[in-house]
Amino acid sequence: MAPMTASATTTETRREILVRRALWLAVFTVVWNLAEGAVALTAATMADSKALIGFGVDSFVESASAAVLIWRLRVEQVDQARAEHAEQRALTLIGYAFLGLAVLVGVESVRSLVTGVHPDTSKIGIALTAVSLIVMPVLARAKRRIGVELGTRSITADSQQTMACVYLSAIVLVGLSLNALFGWWWADPVAALGVVAFLVHEGREALEADHVDDCCG
Repeated sequence: MAPMTASATTTETRREILVRRALWLAVFTVVWNLAEGAVALTAATMADSKALIGFGVDSFVESASAAVLIWRLRVEQVDQARAEHAEQRALTLIGYAFLGLAVLVGVESVRSLVTGVHPDTSKIGIALTAVSLIVMPVLARAKRRIGVELGTRSITADSQQTMACVYLSAIVLVGLSLNALFGWWWADPVAALGVVAFLVHEGREALEADHVDDCCG
């Protein structure tokens, strides 16, 4: 009996450590993306860039997703019996956040292409998306490792949303760079459209995940 008790205690301690790490990552995500979103939307206003608008809105949705995850993890710390129900609600909210972002980015991008709005060059936007390409993959991998080890679908779903930010950063960076280097104004809204299909896919995955018993599919 003693070895089993010791093993159970070790497992419980490991889980508590991982939950705390997940909380810190979620808090960092909220702070980082609030700052990133504010800079992106400011740059978007200055340059009239639809791609940067999408990037900035994504940052705020990412913050909302991380805030939902913080709520779910706090529920586990206080009352583990409610954790599964909280996780299902968290996955639903994350999924709708994906789909909401897809609609916003898609509508603004199409409107820009139809009206032929020419965005200005945004050096701030280029620098911001380049930095995001460095930070976000590291954050996404850290979240996914913890989510898989904990067997917590909401954490892995949140890691996928962080990866959405990575893809969005790459596409927006390409669009901003083509506009800056060659004056290809249409590259900006096309870049914003490029991530919509991915966002829709990930939104559907998150919404369907709470019906899957086997973690991580």
